[in-house]
Amino acid sequence: MATFMKPFAPQTYAVMRIIFGLLFMSHGLSKLFGYPVPVPAMEAPLLYVAGGIELVGGALVAIGLQTRWAAFVCSGMMAAAYWMAHGMRAFHPLANHGETALLYCFGFLVIAAHGPGIWSADRR
Repeated sequence: MATFMKPFAPQTYAVMRIIFGLLFMSHGLSKLFGYPVPVPAMEAPLLYVAGGIELVGGALVAIGLQTRWAAFVCSGMMAAAYWMAHGMRAFHPLANHGETALLYCFGFLVIAAHGPGIWSADRR
């Protein structure tokens, strides 16, 4: 049983990296262009910085180009976003609605540590 999914580890990691990048990229598209849905009002400088990192960083992670650096920057941005928008409201992520920010933060940290894997531009 211990080897159940082991033969598929490279493929499942690549799919996870691609999905993480595309979902993060959609947050940037939403902040910068209002697509697929507009975001609530934010201060303009914060909106452009966060949206830019989400759009560019998510795209780089999804295609696997400069993956470690892009994922590290995205992870750091999400750590800052967690404390700026959620962490001061309440202690627990379920109470402060910050679980998505934490999942992105630590997911990108894993990607930064693991690297691009298969199906990436860095690997070519």
